Amino acid sequence: MVHEIEARTLLSRQKQPENWFGVDYNLNVYRGCVHGCIYCDSRSECYGIEVFEDIAVKKNAVQLLKKELAGKRHKGMIGTGSMSDPYMPIERSLRLTRGVLETIAAAPGFAVQTVTKSDLIVRDADVLQEISQRTHATVAVSISTCDEEQASWIEPHAPAPAARLQALATLAKQDIYSGVLLMPTLPFLTDSRANIVKIVERAHASGAQFIIPWLGMSLRDRQRDYYYEKLAERAPGLVPQYQRTYGERYNCMSPRAKSLWELLHELCDKYGIVCEMKDVKRFVPPEPPEQLELF
Repeated sequence: MVHEIEARTLLSRQKQPENWFGVDYNLNVYRGCVHGCIYCDSRSECYGIEVFEDIAVKKNAVQLLKKELAGKRHKGMIGTGSMSDPYMPIERSLRLTRGVLETIAAAPGFAVQTVTKSDLIVRDADVLQEISQRTHATVAVSISTCDEEQASWIEPHAPAPAARLQALATLAKQDIYSGVLLMPTLPFLTDSRANIVKIVERAHASGAQFIIPWLGMSLRDRQRDYYYEKLAERAPGLVPQYQRTYGERYNCMSPRAKSLWELLHELCDKYGIVCEMKDVKRFVPPEPPEQLELF
């Protein structure tokens, strides 16, 4: 189901930009998502989305963004894709994300950071390239597995990993700063050394300049129930293993996290790829003009 809503605000200020690509402001033009990833934390009760597959479209997003940017004295990086994918299939016709990017491109002093699981992003490579040349643009392609069969049930309605990697290669060839979000890493499912090696090697072949990992996943309330329900359909023996290992914990790191991090670091050093957030290229906004004293 898709329905339109009138948003009152679009940009939300981030308190610690250094923790996430230097993003100063977050925005989402959609609420909910149709990719159906069984691990998505946005299903949790705290986000207040009752039926996550019902998509709310912020129909006034572009007009509202123009107004809000005009009133921002503090310039900076605008991030999109934190709560729902900005390149869901509906974006193909609505073009709201493209409108947002065009608005950012026309606003002096603003950069953009986008997270997506969709190869549709290559449609907007021209606008991303324009932003990149004026200020800065970062694209993070989310990949948790390179196994196409595994991806087909843990991310059932998202484009295949091969399509995402091809999109990454296309963006990288146009000098758009881009890389991979290797997250989440699902314990007992995608936390094998072989999976990590394959992702790094294929990301490198696609021109990735960074690979930022989370070697675990989140589990809480409604989202935990949904994950276990889907897990029971394909790998029922893993549900009690998760329950024994994590109980009611929210932050569920892979038991192999330490060795996987060492492996990832070694491979990224080998290929010259950044793997820590502190080393990711950032946008530094211009200093506001100094107020001159009258006397």
